[in-house]
Amino acid sequence: MPYFASPVDGTRLHYTDHGPADGPVVVFVAGSYLGGEMWEYQTLPLAEEGHRCVTLDRRGHGRSDDVWHGYDLDTLADDLHGLLEHLDLRGVCLVGHSLGSAEAVRCLTRHGTGRVARFVAVAGIVPGVARSADNPDGADPAVMRAVNRTYRRDRAAFFTDGADAFFSLDRPGNEVSQAYVHHLIGRCMEATPRAASAVQELMVTLDVAGELPKLDLPVLVVHGTHDTSAVLETTGRRTARLVPDGTLKVYEDAGHGLFATHADRLTDDLRAFVSGGSGN
Repeated sequence: MPYFASPVDGTRLHYTDHGPADGPVVVFVAGSYLGGEMWEYQTLPLAEEGHRCVTLDRRGHGRSDDVWHGYDLDTLADDLHGLLEHLDLRGVCLVGHSLGSAEAVRCLTRHGTGRVARFVAVAGIVPGVARSADNPDGADPAVMRAVNRTYRRDRAAFFTDGADAFFSLDRPGNEVSQAYVHHLIGRCMEATPRAASAVQELMVTLDVAGELPKLDLPVLVVHGTHDTSAVLETTGRRTARLVPDGTLKVYEDAGHGLFATHADRLTDDLRAFVSGGSGN
């Protein structure tokens, strides 16, 4: 299996690299708890069409090493940049889901756009989901920490009980099989308790609003109207307003798991954006 060493501390990180080496490069960063496998509905068709699709398993997630330290945003962003350097990738379209969107933003503002040409935030938690002076309608940090304590008491129940809301299964058109739901819960359980707990705490304090205006590249924001994990008004719409060159695509009825419920539409939008379109 392909691994590389984190440039920060040598942690062994797993990645996949599918499709032709000379194809347009798309690097996918998963949401919290999940590894690169969450992107199968995008990476498989795009790689078959000639794109080079690369995924990263965050430290403590998927098949990457279980370590205690390094779950701050700077280290996670440095891990991502380390992958770009390890494979010497250029002209990348960087795609981040949920927490992965914040890692991508910090990677860009910390390391520049020398290797990255475009960025897509899919159901992103950027600029941040917690309430702050700049985000008065955000989630109460105390409530977020209470939810995190519930997670620590029973991880399996946390993921199982939250699946319907994650996919917004009560909305029309959001159809995924129970087999797939169980599959994804199993993948979430593969994130180590330390890693999952640490990234949950990170999300309570995460705020990259000041970094978004610095992104000097085209940005596509894809967000669902019924995302309960990252509310559209306080995340997706704010991001699209704050970046200099942003396009917002709103998926009616979609939730946080739109990469599965709206898989074909997302793949189409990524294909168009990678090829130089605005996503409109």
